[in-house]
Amino acid sequence: MPHHHERRSLPHSAAQMYDLVADVNRYPEFLPWVSAIRIRKDAEDEMLADMIVGFKALRETLDKLKDKLKTAVVVLASVDGDKVQIAAGVTADTLGKVKAGELVNFVAQQVGGKGGGKPDMAMAGGTQPAGLDAALASVQGWVAERL
Repeated sequence: MPHHHERRSLPHSAAQMYDLVADVNRYPEFLPWVSAIRIRKDAEDEMLADMIVGFKALRETLDKLKDKLKTAVVVLASVDGDKVQIAAGVTADTLGKVKAGELVNFVAQQVGGKGGGKPDMAMAGGTQPAGLDAALASVQGWVAERL
């Protein structure tokens, strides 16, 4: 499966970067895919927060990854309360073997949902977020069987 790694130098000090990253409430201001942040716990040694990501942002991120990776099968998901959003994308050179609609339904069924779309991009929703980690872990094997 393709992997993407990127390194950039930023004109900010380490302390400035830490302050920005540590300020979770401000994420929606500078991360375009984040619709909202809900902090559940903010203790000295632990933070628990929900990040709400919109479908539009999933689609845009999916398109950017497909463009950047050139040959790829991509699955993105987000959870908001008891709702799961899933996006699957397949680059043109992989379409003969993997269909995004079949893949997104494979993942969605594991989280109590269903979906659909085009062969190269599909969306789904579900209502059982507890199953999402296992559903995402199963994608690599599902794709490997088809390639």
